[in-house]
Amino acid sequence: MVLVARDESATPFGQWSIPPGSVSPHSHSAGIPPLRTSLDRHLTLLSAKPNVHRRLFAITAQHATHDVEVLRSIGGLPAHIVGQFREPSVFQRSEDGQYFVFDRRAQRVSRIDRNREITTTIVDIGPEQGRIIGASSFDLGSRQRFVVADAPNGRERVQIFDADGHRVGGFTLPGRAAPRITLDNVVLNGIGSLQFTGQTILMNQPELGGLITKFNLGGQPFHTFGVFRQTGHEGNRDVHLALNTGLPLVAPGDRFYFVFQAGVPMFRKYNAAGALLFERHVEGPELDPIINNLPTNWPRHLDSDGRMIPLIPPTVRTATVDPDGNLWIALSVPYLYVYNPNGEKIRTVRLQAAGTVQPNSLFFADRARMLVTPGCYEFRVW
Repeated sequence: MVLVARDESATPFGQWSIPPGSVSPHSHSAGIPPLRTSLDRHLTLLSAKPNVHRRLFAITAQHATHDVEVLRSIGGLPAHIVGQFREPSVFQRSEDGQYFVFDRRAQRVSRIDRNREITTTIVDIGPEQGRIIGASSFDLGSRQRFVVADAPNGRERVQIFDADGHRVGGFTLPGRAAPRITLDNVVLNGIGSLQFTGQTILMNQPELGGLITKFNLGGQPFHTFGVFRQTGHEGNRDVHLALNTGLPLVAPGDRFYFVFQAGVPMFRKYNAAGALLFERHVEGPELDPIINNLPTNWPRHLDSDGRMIPLIPPTVRTATVDPDGNLWIALSVPYLYVYNPNGEKIRTVRLQAAGTVQPNSLFFADRARMLVTPGCYEFRVW
């Protein structure tokens, strides 16, 4: 197999053959990680067409196989610490090296020191301000602050905390969002989809007329963008909105991804102004049985406001963006698909720890290490 680099000098990278089962050296150009070949000489990370993001041409054998990389955990939180949590749902690391765990079942946020030895509960259960009740999501932003979305008395609330668990702000959203997409009895839409940048909060609130809505820290929506996709259910508002439910994600360079979580899996990428850059379908043999059997009718259930709404399961569990702008999508089957910033699929991954891990949350501690729940595991992914 021969790799030819474009716009690179011949000395450090130029042209060579990668032996089967080996990993290429790093390129001297930023953003080009090493490449792997399988034992049958098939290149795992590149297709046979030019890859603009990696600036490489790959010439591979015909009829290349579909390779699934199995990544094994390199560690995480010690078992005696993980055992203190009832349901660790989010595992993230701050800029100064401290770890944070959101325990959804206990309704508690804990901080773990850099050495992973001492656990401190910093936010506890309760309906009053500064505590959480009915919490569904957590996200760590910049400036050593994090947000928790909860629902006292069924009202959606977002609270902002500092690293010691002191409440520094928050707001309550008007009305009640319908629980359109649920996973393991957890509502994924509405405040369950939030992402915290440190300056703004992103949520999927299709009731506001778009896929992504930006809120200021006072709770005022100031920018909604992303046209709904066609679903074939435009005449049924509840189904149409549910199939336009998903995850808004921040990417490097003032870009945004939106990953649809229900129905046909796909994602879009937008620029800072909210203009669409591209749309991609999420496809692969692991998803074929699900796509071939997608329902057109769904059971309905009674929500807290007495409305009968469709109960639609997700095809995507969670997603995140790594520091290089690659999109990682955890599917409803135990695989992750990885897409480069140009929207090309570059990897299919399965996570292995004590057993196969089916992620509820993904977080990049740095360019190479990903933190995953359940289990509070750490994986080296590049």
